[in-house]
Amino acid sequence: MTATATTVTGADGFVEALRAHAGRYHDQHPFHVRMNAGELSRRQIRGWVANRFYYQENIPRKDAAILSNCPEPEVRRRWVRRILDHDGTAAGEGGIEAWLRLGEAAGLTRTEVLDHRHLVPGVRFAVDAYVNFARTRPWVEAVASSLTEMFAPDLMAARLAGFERWYPWIAPEGLAYFRARLEQAPRDCEHALEVVTTHCVSAESRARAVDALSFKCDVLWSLMDAVDQAYPE
Repeated sequence: MTATATTVTGADGFVEALRAHAGRYHDQHPFHVRMNAGELSRRQIRGWVANRFYYQENIPRKDAAILSNCPEPEVRRRWVRRILDHDGTAAGEGGIEAWLRLGEAAGLTRTEVLDHRHLVPGVRFAVDAYVNFARTRPWVEAVASSLTEMFAPDLMAARLAGFERWYPWIAPEGLAYFRARLEQAPRDCEHALEVVTTHCVSAESRARAVDALSFKCDVLWSLMDAVDQAYPE
């Protein structure tokens, strides 16, 4: 559903409209709910880890697209940290590396994660659509799409607790990505929300920002749909 100007009039109403998307975040997806409840098999966990890697490795490309379209040096100086968080500043560092180690802890080899042999078409389509969105839409809208991070700390805390409780066969060091995001996501969200509320001052621009966040929720939900269908109970 497309946002209308009347639903996002005023700064408080704008932020409220953004936060209202919490109910559409992918932590509500049945597959994700089962994962946190300890109801997934090893095959399903590995399928999710392998497919989610395609999203993880494309995050820096998405952020680089935002940087390439952003005319403001101050925004770029802060936004570039996201790329460094995922790519690291040297080999063996960063969030992508941490996700590969999660795959290894779950019983996957690096090769089979990196060569995408388990990647299902629906996941590829959803992630590619997100990167294309960041490349082609106005940079502020692309920033707004990242505001799913408003909901990420709670998700990460619940996911970490669920994995530690229900999937002890995954070595604790393999969960380092989740632990890092507990600190990174609030920082990233604070900056993105600051950018969006500063630059979206008209009812029309606020509505477009809300629509961008809605699109991102659809991307993440579609990703989970594709994994759920590929790895049934």
